[in-house]
Amino acid sequence: MKYTRLIILVLIPLVFISCNRNKNNPGFDYMGSHDMYYTKFYKAYSDNPYLNDSMTNQLPAEGAIARGKMPFPYPGATIADRAVNQAKAGRELNYPMAADAQSLERGKEHYRIFCSSCHGDQGEGDGHLHTSGLFPAKPTSLVEAYVQGKPDGEIYYVITMGSVAGLMGPHGSQILPEDRWAIINYVRELAK
Repeated sequence: MKYTRLIILVLIPLVFISCNRNKNNPGFDYMGSHDMYYTKFYKAYSDNPYLNDSMTNQLPAEGAIARGKMPFPYPGATIADRAVNQAKAGRELNYPMAADAQSLERGKEHYRIFCSSCHGDQGEGDGHLHTSGLFPAKPTSLVEAYVQGKPDGEIYYVITMGSVAGLMGPHGSQILPEDRWAIINYVRELAK
């Protein structure tokens, strides 16, 4: 009984000392020699002893496609290829977005960022780059029959790969596919 009281008197302070409410100091963690509580990682540009070329930041495997991203099926290496594929895209690509207020607002914003400097705020080909003399060729008017008569897929192709003439550069790497469709939706609305 005497030892029991002594053990209890020693254990009570130990229990209170072990209850630490400081969340920055959780106490001791032990998970064997592998230290699984605190994993060791390598920064993107640091050396990595486990990889053959010692680089942590690796390129994706050849032919890998990011999840949810399909490659553009209409390549355009030469001018002839671009003309054929632009027409093919016009026949095969369908407009997947509804022409609702949200799509128009999104298209308007992306048009302002990527298109208005050349094509102008109203799509008439009178953007700042042309009117200031920085770009000598007058950009195509997007509100006239030439563009408005084209299928959505052709316009999508031109935004993605650039124009066949080469005056408009490709914007496929800058504008997400859904935003390209929203721009088309907004260009159709500009002409009304």
